[in-house]
Amino acid sequence: MHIHLLTLFPEVCHPYLDASIVGRAQKSGIIRVSVHDIRHYTSDRNRVTDDAPYGGGGGMVMKPEPVFAAVESILDTERHGSEIILLTPQGRLFSQDLAYKLAKLDHIILIAGRYEGFDERIRDHLATDEVSVGDYVVTGGELPALLIVDAVARLIPGILGAVGAAEQDSHGERGLLEHPHYTRPVNYRGWTVPDVLLSGNHEKVAKWRKKQSLLRTWKRRPELLLEAQLSEYEKEWLTGLAEESVVKCK
Repeated sequence: MHIHLLTLFPEVCHPYLDASIVGRAQKSGIIRVSVHDIRHYTSDRNRVTDDAPYGGGGGMVMKPEPVFAAVESILDTERHGSEIILLTPQGRLFSQDLAYKLAKLDHIILIAGRYEGFDERIRDHLATDEVSVGDYVVTGGELPALLIVDAVARLIPGILGAVGAAEQDSHGERGLLEHPHYTRPVNYRGWTVPDVLLSGNHEKVAKWRKKQSLLRTWKRRPELLLEAQLSEYEKEWLTGLAEESVVKCK
């Protein structure tokens, strides 16, 4: 996979992309992330990428010319179609399901904005999708873009190493929150590791983890259960859990 990240501040992106899992994946050739400075695609001497909005108002708006030029230069080199994603609060909410879909693509172009936003013609005639990472405001699109790169990269086979590692994460393939984890020491300040995890019985451990995952999801994010992939046994167990909770409340 080749991910292109368009930004006015490439220096913000490189440290993260060169480190940890994404950095190792690039070194091994599993994934490639190219950061493009939008200023390099301007045509004026001062490399201006923004201007005042027509109609007045505060703030500045990113100009269409350099953004179009940057994307079109990438499309000239990529022989296959690319998903062109605008990072904007107006976009659809990023999710694990969307991350899985993006991980199946060969090329992705992420456009990180700044200031008051983009000239509308970028949205109407260039971007193929608009994505938001949450209902809050940040200074620019660099952090949301890096978040998407990370979420997508870890789903590509070979990046995490262990088979099935990504599926076991919270919001993984089954759509549930992850079960609790413990490590040494067995006893820390009187808080002990559950006996089942010390039993060496892999079947019991797997069953315990599934139930804990269901329980944690039911308590903290019950809406996720509506779309989760559950077995009949798990559905029955949750039904019993809910009935028990109703009885306790009476």
